[in-house]
Amino acid sequence: MYDVFVVGGGPSGATAALDLVNSGHKVALLDRDGRIKPCGGAIPPRLMQDFDIRDEQLVAKVNTARMISPTGRHVDIPIENGFVGMVDRKDFDPFLRARAAAAGATALTGTFLRIEREEGATFVVYREKATGEERRAQTRLVIGADGARSKVGRAEVPGGDKIPYVLAYHEIIKAPGKSEVYDPVRCDVIYDGDISPDFYGWIFPHGDSASVGMGTEVSSVDLKQATAALRDAAGLSDCETLRKEGAPIPLKPLDRWDNGKDVILAGDAAGVVAPSSGEGIYYAMVGGRVAATACAATLASGRVKDLRLARSLFMKEHKMVFRVLGSMQNAYYRSDERRERFVSLCHDIDVQRLTFEAYMNKKLVRARPMAHLKIGLKNLAHLSGLVAPTRV
Repeated sequence: MYDVFVVGGGPSGATAALDLVNSGHKVALLDRDGRIKPCGGAIPPRLMQDFDIRDEQLVAKVNTARMISPTGRHVDIPIENGFVGMVDRKDFDPFLRARAAAAGATALTGTFLRIEREEGATFVVYREKATGEERRAQTRLVIGADGARSKVGRAEVPGGDKIPYVLAYHEIIKAPGKSEVYDPVRCDVIYDGDISPDFYGWIFPHGDSASVGMGTEVSSVDLKQATAALRDAAGLSDCETLRKEGAPIPLKPLDRWDNGKDVILAGDAAGVVAPSSGEGIYYAMVGGRVAATACAATLASGRVKDLRLARSLFMKEHKMVFRVLGSMQNAYYRSDERRERFVSLCHDIDVQRLTFEAYMNKKLVRARPMAHLKIGLKNLAHLSGLVAPTRV
């Protein structure tokens, strides 16, 4: 008998399990063995502080972001007074699961099948990997942290079967030496309709390796072919390919995260990936934390309405950031001409500073109102075509 059964052991599920164990609850954490999500792997200092992630988990520290336009123009944005940490999910996720297990969570390896209810009791049914047999565990609450195509969400939460998503694909390659086109301390973000007609491509350093990939919502795009074109354009075609991964990335937080009785969603299953940037690790871990908070409150009070706390706590802190980033994606990602203007806008020092202050601290910066006003006016000028794209 568990207080909470967590389905999915990525950053969200592992964080929820750890928080719940640390607050004195009996927790099971179910994960499929060998699952690695395609991910650039960037994590901000705020994540490292909030979730006690030490430097030894990082495979690289990035000090510059390069934004590349459809015509090949670029702007390098320095990360002032800090760095962005890079992790490799094949190592980072197991670390998070192991940390939760060491704290007291029961680690289970298998595949979620369904939830059954009998005479007021809730059971999670899963297929155990080691034996191939079905197992059934009784629990008071369930957290579905099983990704954008969440089986838990589709079966249990209204709207959980209608989450929009981008398909992402990347290849982990053996990193080349530093050159004019590759820098082991720089993240490259490529805004080019030939690579992705509605999102972007990326080249992110991972120490001895690098993540090269892209994402799109357009079903007709061949993700592997687009990634090959990206590697060719960046001079990375001859680098050894270490592994290939693909998965959906949600585009919008669900309107509801719980079923009103015993299930709550977290992370990608709840849709908490930032628009425009596609950043997911930090928001997944926050999603796991608020899900744990909501479960602890429900278990203490006996009120199932307390499950709603997860979404309300998350949106109170991050709703405005998601709204602004969503507006940016809708405005600039629709054509190469708009992408060209977006990269041009990134030359502005006010844009650079406020963008990275918001990224590093996960808050919209309000300290310089005149800078915000200037950015708003410049944004309108670029969108309306009153200014020509900056040439590099």
